[in-house]
Amino acid sequence: MTAELSYVHPSPESPWTTYLSQVDRVLPYLGELSRWADTLKRPKRALIVDIPIELDNGTIAHYEGYRVQHNLSRGPGKGGVRYHPDVTLEEVMALAAWMSIKNAAVNLPYGGAKGGIRVDPKLLSIKELERMTRRYTSEIGIIIGPQQDIPAPDVNTNPQIMAWMMDTYSMNTGATATGVVTGKPIHLGGSLGRVKATGRGVFVTGREAARRMGLELDGARVAVQGTGNVGGAAMELFAQAGAKIVAAQDHTGAIYNGHGLDLSALMPWIKEHGGVAGFPGGERLGNEEFWDTDCEIMIPAALEGQITADRARRLKAKLVLEGANGPTLPSADDILAERGILVVPDVICNAGGVTVSYFEWVQDFSSFFWTEDEINLRLDKIMVGALKRIWEVADQHRITLRTATFAVACERILEARRERGLYP
Repeated sequence: MTAELSYVHPSPESPWTTYLSQVDRVLPYLGELSRWADTLKRPKRALIVDIPIELDNGTIAHYEGYRVQHNLSRGPGKGGVRYHPDVTLEEVMALAAWMSIKNAAVNLPYGGAKGGIRVDPKLLSIKELERMTRRYTSEIGIIIGPQQDIPAPDVNTNPQIMAWMMDTYSMNTGATATGVVTGKPIHLGGSLGRVKATGRGVFVTGREAARRMGLELDGARVAVQGTGNVGGAAMELFAQAGAKIVAAQDHTGAIYNGHGLDLSALMPWIKEHGGVAGFPGGERLGNEEFWDTDCEIMIPAALEGQITADRARRLKAKLVLEGANGPTLPSADDILAERGILVVPDVICNAGGVTVSYFEWVQDFSSFFWTEDEINLRLDKIMVGALKRIWEVADQHRITLRTATFAVACERILEARRERGLYP
């Protein structure tokens, strides 16, 4: 057994601890490949950088930045960059590791990576945000690149930030490199369908799961935590399928309407006011009350660690669709399984984003772009096929979808590791 990592001190409910426990659960299903399993428990490379910038008032501020490449056995690193005051090395490690699993589960030719800056971006002006992004990109430029590691948007980052990253990398290398990031504006080599891809993936996997359960989407009640890129797109697609969005929660608060929230009014409200709080078409809910909502489908699409053991005992949903990364703690996972609540895990449920990122990367290399209909059809086909394979493994071993996803993904990663061998 290899020693624990000296620079990690995970708490019982930290994202890294959650990830390690998920790997341990899958070891019995890996057969001979389990001798390589420690590969999954340590990142290949972790870079911590200092980001000094001059603020608009003339003072100098320093921010802590990270880029972690968890595993590159199957291809270059791929994973988002988040700007959040709670970003830590351990969180970024866990997110990078989940990206390894996610990419392998959908069978994309990528390894897992992730990045982040410990900052509240709402406190920065646009020019300060640009200076910080460009300095961060220069600092991590030694390990990213179109064939090495390809960042993308995540929490509090967007196409504009990706444009600044692409431009900075291009300036430093002396050639326009559109393929260095994905999630870019369309004019800079971005892909149609990318913005709503993660939410679309949540809907596609949810639709397939509901079909298998015999749950009719028309009239189904849905509660969504997180109303941003992922949660917002998922809400719209479920509403189009006839479902009722009865509750929504974000960092500003929670609202409820038993007849279904009017999204044609809610979405503009969120855009204008920055969240659901104060929306006149729904009654105010306490943040803890949100988890007691009467619904068939619960979509946690905000941050990790949201479904605790206590909330898992109270949840009334029949189906949980993990739009966020790591929203369910391992102790809660067991409770949901005991209660017969089906969980479609993050590592397949929200893989729509990275799948369309892959399409964008391929289009950038070929300089040939597809229509949005082509993108959505390809996404649907890949997601349905990946989920079908995972469900077969779950049925075969009588295990949860999460453990089955890890079994499929870890087998692909470790098979690549074994076939490549150790260098030197």
